[in-house]
Amino acid sequence: MIIKGLLRTELKFCLRYLRRGLSTKSPWDIVTGVCVERLPVVTPPLNDIQKKYKELLWTMEVEKSLKSDHEIRQENDKIQAELLKNESHDVDLDAVSKITAQDFEDAAGEELAQFKFASIETEADKKGDKTTSDRCLQRHLVLVTPVKLGNDIKTILPQGQWKDGETLRQTAERVLKEHCGPNLKVQFLSNAPCGFYKYKYPAELQSDGKVGAKVFFYYANYKSGVVESKDRTKCNWLTRNELTEILPTKYNKSVQEFLIQETF
Repeated sequence: MIIKGLLRTELKFCLRYLRRGLSTKSPWDIVTGVCVERLPVVTPPLNDIQKKYKELLWTMEVEKSLKSDHEIRQENDKIQAELLKNESHDVDLDAVSKITAQDFEDAAGEELAQFKFASIETEADKKGDKTTSDRCLQRHLVLVTPVKLGNDIKTILPQGQWKDGETLRQTAERVLKEHCGPNLKVQFLSNAPCGFYKYKYPAELQSDGKVGAKVFFYYANYKSGVVESKDRTKCNWLTRNELTEILPTKYNKSVQEFLIQETF
């Protein structure tokens, strides 16, 4: 019920601004921006609360668990060893395990000692290459592209103006394809916008009665593919901190409102 209520609220929010924006007398252009996010590939390090919860779960698991096959095997080995020491008992040597549980444990320990985890630092990390999503594997990355705003080019989320006959979702899909090419595969999580931002045009650009633009943000998860734009070198995958450094302050505040904040 809560989710349905939120969706209805989002749709009402969207329709209210659409009715105003679609009017021929509206002083605002309707624009759709797309937030493409690559989720962490490697599990981020646990914070203090997560570590304590993990320890609690492990304690509960140990206290409630039954003996494992390996523990039962250790007990059987001890029984067989005691019988072998006592010559008064007949022992079936064929039933005695040739490889004891301790032998198995020692061999497993040696194998574990030789194991090394793969490095989470990629070639892109070493080179400082931000044009690929194959970087900062423990962090969330957001795609930014160069967008022409009036006479300036700003590095922001991919965005473009709504066209007559399109839904905002269709505009978002078209904009992403125009900026990033057809091979970038993403999954949109909603038909309704997840955020909103409004800005005014400079006085010299306020033509045809348009004073500014209303930007409706859509959120999508990165799935596969690479960016194939004319100016790919300026399309970057940025962390939360890097976004704050490059996006305009008010614009960044609107974007950060619908992003999950990282804990490290």
